[in-house]
Amino acid sequence: MRVVNARLALPVISLAVLICAVFWLQPRAMSYVGLNLLFNLAVPIALATVAQMVIIMVGDIDLSMGAFVSLVACITAAILPVNPAMGALMLLGCVAAYAALGALIEARGLPAIVVTLGMSFVWGGAAVLILPSPGGTAPVWLTAIMKAKPPMVPVAIIASVVIATVAHLVIMRSAFGVRLRALGGNARAVSRAGRSTIALRAWAYAVAGVFAVLAGMALVGLTTSGDANIALRYTLLSIAGVILGGGEFTGGRVSPVGAVIGALTLTLAGSFLSFLRLSPDWQIGAQGAILILVLAARLVVRQAERRT
Repeated sequence: MRVVNARLALPVISLAVLICAVFWLQPRAMSYVGLNLLFNLAVPIALATVAQMVIIMVGDIDLSMGAFVSLVACITAAILPVNPAMGALMLLGCVAAYAALGALIEARGLPAIVVTLGMSFVWGGAAVLILPSPGGTAPVWLTAIMKAKPPMVPVAIIASVVIATVAHLVIMRSAFGVRLRALGGNARAVSRAGRSTIALRAWAYAVAGVFAVLAGMALVGLTTSGDANIALRYTLLSIAGVILGGGEFTGGRVSPVGAVIGALTLTLAGSFLSFLRLSPDWQIGAQGAILILVLAARLVVRQAERRT
């Protein structure tokens, strides 16, 4: 329990420090409108990060996350408004394809990092076929949800809490989540216990696919249009969010709440760097530097725990 608390404390502290820095640079951000602008894109990034977390949890890495979310965004913007039944069927097909991908990786013993890299071109090509140029429109109900203005607290913060809670209950508190984490921790032991590793990995990818689909839909709800390249950065952002939130590449060691906090931190880091008037060309490097600092702090804490 002490290790888990320490793993979660660092992303919380990082987020708190960034919030204080932003408020110091821009006091007007301490308002409903300011917080809403700061965390405007946090929801799709948080959903994509949780999706990547599920993949990392079973010992894999998904290099196609950004392309997949972009494909979902194109379907949501181009198909769902004009033909809801077809759009919903295509989105379900995306989840099924993700599950089949996981089953294939496990059944054939393929390296996930190579397979998902190849699938990134498949998802990207399908996105271009559906929406050759930026455009489309968001369904009215989706825009209403993503741009709602509840009292007191912005919708992005409420949604982030809901995402973290649901992910925690599914991954950390359910028997299903225990089996998935066991697959990442010791697949051989899971197989000896009589569980199908192929089915479990397929289910893991299916869960990740659901969160990734929600990420693409949320992104369209915010931007009100689609683009085949709209979420390509989400691949690296999602991996960084998982690691920043206390997760590890060693399967089974993840923190759903930490992953969402990591996504919020990365979202806020972009606003912080904008307030510093840093060139966009340097902002990605600066975000990487923030991630390195947090990881270095985690290493120091871990070494201190081992000494004690």
